[in-house]
Amino acid sequence: MSWDFETEPAFQAQLDWMDGFMRHEVEPVDHLISHGYDMTDPARQRLIPPLQQEVRERGLWACHLGPNLGGPGYGQLKLALMNEILGRSHWGPIVFGCHAPDSGNAEILAHYGTPELKRRYLDPLLRNDIVSAFSMTEPAGGSDPTGFTTTATLDGGEWVINGEKWFSSHARFAAFLIVLAVTEPPDESPVPSHRRMSMFVVPRETPGVEIVRNVGMYGHSGEGTHAYMRYNDVRIPADHILGERGGGFAVAQTRLGGGRIHHAMRTVGLVRKAFDAMCERALSRRTQGEELARKQLVQQMIADSWIQLEQFRLLVLHTAWKIDRYNDYRKVRADISAVKAAMPQVLHDVAARALQIHGSLGASEEMPFGAMIMESFHMGLVDGATEVHKITLARELLKGYKPASGLFPATHLPRLAAEARSRYHDVLAELHSEEV
Repeated sequence: MSWDFETEPAFQAQLDWMDGFMRHEVEPVDHLISHGYDMTDPARQRLIPPLQQEVRERGLWACHLGPNLGGPGYGQLKLALMNEILGRSHWGPIVFGCHAPDSGNAEILAHYGTPELKRRYLDPLLRNDIVSAFSMTEPAGGSDPTGFTTTATLDGGEWVINGEKWFSSHARFAAFLIVLAVTEPPDESPVPSHRRMSMFVVPRETPGVEIVRNVGMYGHSGEGTHAYMRYNDVRIPADHILGERGGGFAVAQTRLGGGRIHHAMRTVGLVRKAFDAMCERALSRRTQGEELARKQLVQQMIADSWIQLEQFRLLVLHTAWKIDRYNDYRKVRADISAVKAAMPQVLHDVAARALQIHGSLGASEEMPFGAMIMESFHMGLVDGATEVHKITLARELLKGYKPASGLFPATHLPRLAAEARSRYHDVLAELHSEEV
């Protein structure tokens, strides 16, 4: 049996390079560009591509991809260690070619796209020549696919899409959108609800694709990039379907499992950034004649934050290891749900404590903690609400248990004592005879 918490020296050297590169070259870029997805921004185009080239030369580009797609095939555990570093920077994932939603959309195209769709969209997407959007959530149905109403109807050699989508990430800059639509309406088909949808590639310039408005996020500067979309008789070729008809929900799961664990990996880095700032402040600020670090309640906040961070980090790493071990997201469904449910709470709690220790400065726009707290709510919603993942986790865990066999629980003390006496009857009888 092998058990080790150490990183192999060669890969540790890569992590050390990433840490310095991020700190000195990438993190400053966060303060200089508004949107890393905006290919029309001259500052973005001057600053990010040269950094991306350094990453390519180091062999660290798109490390979430296997060798068949031009990636190194590091696996999820090594990705977790890398993403801890990337999570410190808003645009770090773009510099390393593993940014959402493009990373997940690339996986879908790689698995289900035709050769022509791969040539037209996957290849430039992997190079970051273009960006994409994932258009799934709806204004009325939220993230519950069984409530979706956007439809795709086959008309000769074309699909015709009609409906509305909410919060289509970075649609404002996207060259194409991946859209989930109902192809088997419930009043026309007896198939189960999760077999009624299909996934499509929709070029952004297709007539009828409308951005109703771009929605901004609190804590994110600049104009919003998460679009409220409307599809008005949007006609796309029949071969723009991804996977089989009615298989849209399964196609979506191809990206969502990986997306959830990758969000968690990067959140470890963001939480550590808040924790580091908290500790620095505690040692830098004096009040009532002594450092904040000597105040017991401040010490408690630091201790509680470190414990939460390390517990969460180990859960993320163990989940990543299990994904590598089984190579099947279905077998790690409970673990991924646990990571997803824990993530927003850890980020919220540690960022809130960091804000508190910084006082009014921490609550101001001159510090990042308010944005981190809002990000915690964002993390509680993307890729499925926290509450949904807690239900999934509980259901998966309960599959490993069974009801008590009798009237009382298996841990009922009188029952356990009686069973123990029965098991060791001979020993007890011998001891009793010796006493007499």
